[in-house]
Amino acid sequence: MTPIPRSLLPDNSEIVGGRLFIGGMDVLELAARFETPLFVYDEEQMRSRCREAVSAFGEGVAYATKAFMTTAMAKLAYEERMRLDVATGGELFVALNAGVPADRLVLHGNNKSVGELAAALDAGVGQIVIDSFVEIDRIEALVEAGAPPPRVLVRLTPGIEAHTHEYLQTGIADTKFGFGLTSGEASAAVARIEASTAMTLEGVHAHIGSQVFDADSYRRAVDVLAGFVVPLDLPEFSIGGGLGVAYVTGEEAPSITEWADIVVRACRDAGIDSRVTAEPGRSIVAGAAVTLYTVGTIKDIPGIRTYVAVDGGMSDNPRPSLYGSGYEAFLPRATDADRPMKVRIVGKHCESGDVIVAEADVPEDLAVGDVLATPVTGAYGHSMGSNYNMIRRPPVVFVRDGMAREVVRREAYEDLVLRDV
Repeated sequence: MTPIPRSLLPDNSEIVGGRLFIGGMDVLELAARFETPLFVYDEEQMRSRCREAVSAFGEGVAYATKAFMTTAMAKLAYEERMRLDVATGGELFVALNAGVPADRLVLHGNNKSVGELAAALDAGVGQIVIDSFVEIDRIEALVEAGAPPPRVLVRLTPGIEAHTHEYLQTGIADTKFGFGLTSGEASAAVARIEASTAMTLEGVHAHIGSQVFDADSYRRAVDVLAGFVVPLDLPEFSIGGGLGVAYVTGEEAPSITEWADIVVRACRDAGIDSRVTAEPGRSIVAGAAVTLYTVGTIKDIPGIRTYVAVDGGMSDNPRPSLYGSGYEAFLPRATDADRPMKVRIVGKHCESGDVIVAEADVPEDLAVGDVLATPVTGAYGHSMGSNYNMIRRPPVVFVRDGMAREVVRREAYEDLVLRDV
């Protein structure tokens, strides 16, 4: 198998004598300094993607914080003029704690509690995306009790099937999200909101799924929604997020700019003259990071397979276990080396399903003690991580211009019992 494709490495990567450098920093030196497992992010790449999103969609574009959320990431997205899409009280708290002005936040979520809505209204969030009739009831009650009336979007379910994993489809009729277009619930929700004095309807929102490669899915969504959206003549139309990224050799995805061009053109062709916005997350951060592990055990089962066990696993990247997601692997000491040996890379958790790369290509001289890297892990590794088996969650390091800054420290064992009473 050929070397790891350069397209899967962070933008600001260099290979010097076989060794991988990101943002001017030697990856192996980072592993030695911060230990493994370790998330290493190309800060300039994330900033570049944020700027691309703002250029493509305007300053109404929002970073979907569920993809990767830390104080440093919230500050970075805001500094690059993005709004932030938050979906829970926790994401709201982190964004506000990072100094992001509340009016630059958009609150999502299919089951916003009274407490979360109250916190958002008290803070003065820029918009709330309405997801249910119960939520309308809750907002009206809060405003009647003295909370300021919010500006809102209504989330529509267009009833189309995006080409992605079934767990990632959010635009089909059978979903927990939004108001169905074909069922009549969308019309009823709009009528209810427009008649309410507790909120101001500013637009509509639709999200068809995640990790979507097929741009025609967005065109179809716009075509389906146009007949409903155009007569409303509202200021904003959000296509949501979901743009896919390439994780393995041979995959290709549109850029943020290409995605925006497709969506905006489809809207104009369909007669939608509203401001077109979006909520990219994965496409901002996924390709910016690699996860570094140390190989602890190599177990060859003759005639079956070779297992390579590392010091992380499903606690820092649950996506392969959840969705069967594919990843590549390589040795940053020999980044440009051929990878002719097939192995299964697994973690250290007490689960047979604790698989990081089911069919990995690696160099033949892979050995115990090697630092092994998986690229394109900037989205949903840190954010979906856990303490399963009481594993300490890894640190996060941003690298840029030959400097490394730790933005999330590694958990200590003492952290594991802080909430015990």
